[in-house]
Amino acid sequence: MEFLQTTEFWIGLLKIIWINIILSGDNAVVIALAARSLPAKQQRQAVLFGSGAAVVLRIGLTVVAVKLLAMPYLQIVGGVLLLYIGVQLLSDQGEGEGEEKTHGTLLAAMRTILIADLVMSLDNVIGVAAAAKGSMLLLVLGLAISIPMVVFGSTMMIRLMERFPVVVTLGAALIGWVGGETMANDTILATLMQDLPWLHQAGPVLGAALVLGLGRWLQKRGQTAAN
Repeated sequence: MEFLQTTEFWIGLLKIIWINIILSGDNAVVIALAARSLPAKQQRQAVLFGSGAAVVLRIGLTVVAVKLLAMPYLQIVGGVLLLYIGVQLLSDQGEGEGEEKTHGTLLAAMRTILIADLVMSLDNVIGVAAAAKGSMLLLVLGLAISIPMVVFGSTMMIRLMERFPVVVTLGAALIGWVGGETMANDTILATLMQDLPWLHQAGPVLGAALVLGLGRWLQKRGQTAAN
């Protein structure tokens, strides 16, 4: 266990924890959005599941992330999934009564969290892998220590969404932003982005605008139908 006494090991561990804190912000937003309409007990279950899934996915994807990100169309598909999730979360009215309905909502929230974690983690693990420098122990330790941070971030976001509804809109816009950015980074669009660099900046903006516009429209349509 001599490696535990080296300065390099502890510096690497701190780097991974810090990077993961920064990169986990969007995961925390997705978890909070998906869990906000659940009862308190189901909220805790969804937050714990989502936080654990985010870390496990990052550990598993680190080994193959570089190769996966080089595959054409993969990030386009992932970006489309994030846009769909953002629209769904914004338009969702969170209505549900009765034990059976609540149970279904919990499963739906977990499914949404898992899909979003998968897409977001794929791009985020590059920074973590670079800091680990090939050390699987550093990677696992750094990400495991970060679990409470993701849990705290998600719980805090839920409380903010309950008190300030505008945070829901901002969270959905963030998911749309990440979705547009993910699509713009796909390898199949690399040449186009070099010729038209402004498209790379426009992608996140268009993604956020699409989620907000379509999500609000579906939300209003749902309210009209309910009345």
